Amino acid sequence: MSADPAELLRRHGIQVTAQRLAVLRAVGEHPHATADEIEAAVQARIGSISRQAVYDALTTLADKGLLRRIQPARSAARYEDRVDDNHHHLVCRRCGRVVDVDCAAGYAPCLEVTDDHGFAIDEAEVVYWGHCPDCRVEPDAGPPSDRSTSTTDPRNEAAP
Repeated sequence: MSADPAELLRRHGIQVTAQRLAVLRAVGEHPHATADEIEAAVQARIGSISRQAVYDALTTLADKGLLRRIQPARSAARYEDRVDDNHHHLVCRRCGRVVDVDCAAGYAPCLEVTDDHGFAIDEAEVVYWGHCPDCRVEPDAGPPSDRSTSTTDPRNEAAP
C-alpha cells in the first residue's frame, strides 16, 4: 500500500479509526490472510480488538473497494489489498498457501463464455490448484509441521 492509509480511507468516504487503520495495514502486511489471522495481527499491533470489529472493518473495506475478499473452495475467506488489477490465485492443496498470479489475458473478464445468458460479465475468478514447491518436496510427509499455513505474497519472495 503506497498511499497514506488514513488518506486512503478518507478518499473512499470511510471514517478513520484505529481499528480500520490496523486492519488495512495488517492485510497489506499479510496478503491472503484469514479474518482470524488478521485479528491476531491487529491485536499484536494495537492490543485488544473484538472479532466483530475486525469483521466489520473487513466488510467495510471490501465493500468500498480497498480490499478484495477471495474464498477458494473448502477455504476460509481471505483478504488482500491488491485490488487495482486483474489477477488470480494459486492455492496449495496441502498447506493452503495462496499466491497471486497475473492474468494470462491481461484484461477482465479473462474468459469468454459461449453463452452469457444475457449477463454483462465483468469479472472471472480463476483459482489454480496444485502443490507449492515446499509441499512437492515432501509428497508423503503430511501437512507441513514446521511451516506456517499463513500465506505469502510472491511480490516479496526472491526469484529462484
